[in-house]
Amino acid sequence: MAAHLVKRCTCLLREAARQAPAMAPVGRLRLAWVAHKTLTSSATSPISHLPGSLMEPVEKERASTPYVEKQVDHLIKKATRPEELLELLGGSHDLDSNQAAMVLIRLSHLLSEKPEDKGLLIQDAHFHQLLCLLNSQIASVWHGTLSKLLGSLYALGIPKASKELQSVEQEVRWRMRKLKYKHLAFLAESCATLSQEQHSQELLAELLMHLERRWTEIEDSHTLVTVMMKVGHLSEPLMNRLEDKCLELVEHFGPNELRKVLVMLAAQSRRSVPLLRAISYHLVQKPFSLTKDVLLDVAYAYGKLSFHQTQVSQRLATDLLSLMPSLTSGEVAHCAKSFALLKWLSLPLFEAFAQHVLNRAQDITLPHLCSVLLAFARLNFHPDQEDQFFSLVHEKLGSELPGLEPALQVDLVWALCVLQQAREAELQAVLHPEFHIQFLGGKSQKDQNTFQKLLHINATALLEYPEYSGPLLPASAVAPGPSALDRKVTPLQKELQETLKGLLGSADKGSLEVATQYGWVLDAEVLLDSDGEFLPVRDFVAPHLAQPTGSQSPPPGSKRLAFLRWEFPNFNSRSKDLLGRFVLARRHIVAAGFLIVDVPFYEWLELKSEWQKGAYLKDKMRKAVAEELAK
Repeated sequence: MAAHLVKRCTCLLREAARQAPAMAPVGRLRLAWVAHKTLTSSATSPISHLPGSLMEPVEKERASTPYVEKQVDHLIKKATRPEELLELLGGSHDLDSNQAAMVLIRLSHLLSEKPEDKGLLIQDAHFHQLLCLLNSQIASVWHGTLSKLLGSLYALGIPKASKELQSVEQEVRWRMRKLKYKHLAFLAESCATLSQEQHSQELLAELLMHLERRWTEIEDSHTLVTVMMKVGHLSEPLMNRLEDKCLELVEHFGPNELRKVLVMLAAQSRRSVPLLRAISYHLVQKPFSLTKDVLLDVAYAYGKLSFHQTQVSQRLATDLLSLMPSLTSGEVAHCAKSFALLKWLSLPLFEAFAQHVLNRAQDITLPHLCSVLLAFARLNFHPDQEDQFFSLVHEKLGSELPGLEPALQVDLVWALCVLQQAREAELQAVLHPEFHIQFLGGKSQKDQNTFQKLLHINATALLEYPEYSGPLLPASAVAPGPSALDRKVTPLQKELQETLKGLLGSADKGSLEVATQYGWVLDAEVLLDSDGEFLPVRDFVAPHLAQPTGSQSPPPGSKRLAFLRWEFPNFNSRSKDLLGRFVLARRHIVAAGFLIVDVPFYEWLELKSEWQKGAYLKDKMRKAVAEELAK
């Protein structure tokens, strides 16, 4: 501090001596007055006590005087080789601190694609001379250049023990309160992505703290969106503040900014419902002209976040349908996948997808065709030109199916089972012991999901293909595991079980939560005799179970009934049509010899009393039996 004060006084006295008349009788008095005035104004300045305040006159002078680009600045910008930049130090150019920093920034850019040359650069004598020049005048580097400089040093691989790197980091710490918000964000991004050393992580923590405290300084949507995309994910408290600011400024956003926010939320799987609702409102209410890229990204984000907004989905489907002729096969595949995740079935749009595939049958790649097929299966969509479409699918899969990733092979055959288009050769390919053994006993969630689909494929071959000769999954594999019934009980499930217990009266007259060998779990199973009375279900042979429980054959005229509840997520959005997975489940249960008692959520919610619920189930059972007798 004393050294800074001495240096400051020396500068002031030199300035006062230059302003005073050479031999005037009142020279001493004038000199003292000038010095007193300057010192007083410095002492009373509100920022004189802050680090770096000695550079304020320089900063003010630069702010008031427009910067004139010099020849050396032009040479730095136009350089295409590191040698051209290093030669500037040995020539007639007298580089200042900002120009030295610009050279380092340009070097980092040129070597970004040549990491092998960075080691040679660090050993170069001119490079060390450049670092020394920068280090000696680091305090005079401009704020914007300083923020880019630190990231460039990290990118160039400067050793963490280098005094030049430590000097730049320390200068950043001293200037944090003076730097603009966008400069702090840029520095935080550099620290997070370009260096993982402990010292840079400490600096990153300081930067994030300043960003969180100064979030109210954001005044424009561009800065807000940029900060959210670049550094929002680094700090949960910061992201919460940025979302609040986004809600405040969202009415000023254009289509591209709304798109960037949505993509950022999707990339982080951050389902901020208030923000998504606000964005949805502006997408619907404002007369935006949405481009193809914006529409595709918005559809992807809503699908990834499972955020259902009817008017937005309708607009996306309508606008994309008008742009179908200009979409590539890849864009069609991504679009179909997005709408499948969103569970939104627009018949005209999906018919257009199918027609696009048929029109480009020779050019469409197998991955794109697979994405469209999986989307169709999820929504249980059957195109009008079904025969032509699936002929193309089988033709493409015929020779290439074995070469695909095993999990993808299972997904594709499962999709064909959902759409009732699987062929015997495709079933055999994934049910062969050498293939399915890799998924037996899998611990990861992905392997368990894949094996569950194998159970469904096995059930399809067993129940819907009477001519199928094998192979099938072994009996030990189809036995329900402990996790088959280990699921969170929903309110509808709990109420249905309580009502059924009251309806049956005795536990031996029915079974709740029945895990079948087909990979499906029945909410309840009952056995009725020819007079409609309950029979003790556990006393009779049950072929749908992997482990036999009874020895008697059901009496003539008896009927097995399966109760299946359908929750809100089991349906297409804003529809009473089941998703493809649950259509397959219902088909399998019917093929196994059951009469189905459907209990959809939208009917159950209308029932208020226990008496109404019991009467509802009795009426459903009578209707199921009557429909069977009518056949």
